[in-house]
Amino acid sequence: MKKKQQRNKEQENNWEERVVQVKRVTKVVKGGKKLSFRAILIVGNEKGQIGVGVGKASDVIGAVKKGVTDAKKHLINIPLTKSYSIPHTMHGISGAAKVIIRPSAIGSGVIAGGSTRTVLELAGVKNILAKQLRSSNTLNNARAVLNALSNLRTFKETAKDRDINIENLYGI
Repeated sequence: MKKKQQRNKEQENNWEERVVQVKRVTKVVKGGKKLSFRAILIVGNEKGQIGVGVGKASDVIGAVKKGVTDAKKHLINIPLTKSYSIPHTMHGISGAAKVIIRPSAIGSGVIAGGSTRTVLELAGVKNILAKQLRSSNTLNNARAVLNALSNLRTFKETAKDRDINIENLYGI
């Protein structure tokens, strides 16, 4: 039993979480304005697993805890290449936000801004180019990157879907 608990603790410890945004939000009620906090969190293990979560509570610490649990509920796995990049170019959309992510040369690093950069770093991507289009909304941009990453496919998956060998995929 103790070994199982230790294994669960090790799995919990390799998750890195970053708070991207904390906003003070108000709700107008009969007696006046009710103040609460909204926290946007990104959770990743830098090995191809990533999640974005939102938490709301009357205090910041509670909002962050709720955000972490929400992010862990919505985890996705992404395919990484040997050079810690992505297999192909992809577009992602969430709300009005649109994001383009492209594989980049080895040693170029993460070229991205805002919440897009945080999502890609925590996913374990080391070489990538990304551009946020249309919206500057932090949450929608993070979710757009998640949308793009979740739609990525490996060469093996593509070859299997087309019922051809991986060598014949591009007619080389």
